[in-house]
Amino acid sequence: MGAPDMDELSFTDSQLDFYVKNALKAAIQGDCDFYNQLVAVIHRKERLSATDVALLVTCLKAVTGAVSCIHIVHHRSLLAAILGMSLWDYGTDVMDTLVELLVALASSNGEYVDLCLEMLVSNFMPPPAYFEKHWGPSKKSEVLDRVHSTLNHISNVVPLSPLRLEKIVRDKMPHIYVKELSIVMYVENMLRLESGAMGELVGSMALVVLMDKLIELDVEIAWGDILQDDFQKDVFDFELEDLAGPADNFNQENKDYTIEAPMQSFCSGIPAEKLDSLMVLTFEHLKYCFETGRLVQVFEILLQSFRITVLTAYKSKFAQFVMFYACSLDPENCGKLFADALADIFVNGVHPEWRMSAVAYLASYLARAKFLPVPLIATMLERVVDWCSKYCKNQGSDINPKAHKVFYAGCQATIYVLCFRMKQMLAVPRLKSQLHLMRIDDILGHPLKPLQVCLPSIVDEFLRQAKENRVCFLPERLADQGFLESEHSTVFGGIEKLGMFFPFDPCLLAKCDRYVRPNYVYWSMVRSSYDEEGTSDEDVADAYDCENGMTIPDDRSGRSSDEEDSDADEFDPCLEKMSITPRDSSHRFGGRMPSKIRPSMSPESL
Repeated sequence: MGAPDMDELSFTDSQLDFYVKNALKAAIQGDCDFYNQLVAVIHRKERLSATDVALLVTCLKAVTGAVSCIHIVHHRSLLAAILGMSLWDYGTDVMDTLVELLVALASSNGEYVDLCLEMLVSNFMPPPAYFEKHWGPSKKSEVLDRVHSTLNHISNVVPLSPLRLEKIVRDKMPHIYVKELSIVMYVENMLRLESGAMGELVGSMALVVLMDKLIELDVEIAWGDILQDDFQKDVFDFELEDLAGPADNFNQENKDYTIEAPMQSFCSGIPAEKLDSLMVLTFEHLKYCFETGRLVQVFEILLQSFRITVLTAYKSKFAQFVMFYACSLDPENCGKLFADALADIFVNGVHPEWRMSAVAYLASYLARAKFLPVPLIATMLERVVDWCSKYCKNQGSDINPKAHKVFYAGCQATIYVLCFRMKQMLAVPRLKSQLHLMRIDDILGHPLKPLQVCLPSIVDEFLRQAKENRVCFLPERLADQGFLESEHSTVFGGIEKLGMFFPFDPCLLAKCDRYVRPNYVYWSMVRSSYDEEGTSDEDVADAYDCENGMTIPDDRSGRSSDEEDSDADEFDPCLEKMSITPRDSSHRFGGRMPSKIRPSMSPESL
């Protein structure tokens, strides 16, 4: 019987089923006439008439019924035509028939599982024509709903398929130079897998791959894009803030300068734009996980990825804010877990560079996270101080920033946190006692002389606050010595060294900033509590409320004047000998923001 011409004859479904099965068998024997016509029908994509679509649907159904006859070698062109189809090119009738065929194919032979999974994952991103034709969200939903339901269906009939899917999703992750819309859609689908029916099997992979991609984009952003020439400038100058309202409402009177101008200038680079979009996508997913009660589970995976990827990526500038935002959603669990993990790495870690990075992350996190309760901050600070204290007991007087770099990193972390949180701790009697029992003065007064090694601007601000708050952290014999601009601080700090690495400095990604800002401590929040002229202790107390977050009560309310005088007498001898002259606050903190904002340095050279 000769091969019928599919363009000229009409078939019933049963007749076509018969012809397709015979065609598949005949192709193995070398008779490819009808087989080639079948391949041509499936392969044709453009300008399909209603009749063409009906024929295509019928052929796909016939092939579905004949999957047991398909041979991976002899029917290679048919498989290529099927697996080369894109759901984005067809209507719902063809889509439904095609995904049924994929399920049948995957379940018929293990050799086809990977091929079907790869075809479905390739539909995570639409062809370029999708963006050109502006098909809209309805088309996107039609395609992706079918993709994910089919992946779930295959996982039900082939239980080991999720393990194969992991590798395929990881391998097909778009390169960072792919267009932003495409990479965003791919990540959307990865996160949909993470939160879907297969989440327990492939969820950890999706999160790890995402964090890897964020870091990959992050390091593509050159430090030269965001650095100013004078890298010795005070670290507290590098702020991008607006306490009066949303970013786009800043400085209404000055139309030429808004707070978003530096962000827009910085984010004009393609890697920054992609990173910003992917970070927001991640934030939204974390928010969804929190609302569905899955955040802690997801956070544990993120924390593992952070240890491996982010903590060791010394050029990371923004990807770490994924951890910050997750902690802000659940401070009691995730917030504490993150702080504990960083402290553990610093105290018990093996690699010096990782320990230094961990304590830098911890210090920046404790300083900037508005949502952290002050008692937790004090506890974490005490862990760092305890380690530094034990270290001092076994060391001599050799000031060597390289040999003692972990110790100096711990000391700098301590005084950096106190620059942000000293006032809060002193405002609560219990925390004030805890702070004094830490014996920070023994560490700072040790012959290793950490104040000569730590970054001068941090030392300056720390001593200035200690004097203003009538607290002495230095032995009397050292209080009148000069600590600033030491040659050792130049060795330890400086450009691209850990001495200036504060990972949670203000985020310059404009869209991300909207998520971070409500839970973030800006430097002016700290300065405003005691840097304004004529501010009384009672005024300061109004800015603080309870022990949680950024605001706590001043502990001097309700105390007698005798008690206050007693405190003054206790600390005055040391303070009088501190020859620290505060810099003009209008130069350091007031006025307009710099036109180019720069976060802290990266410790690349370590």
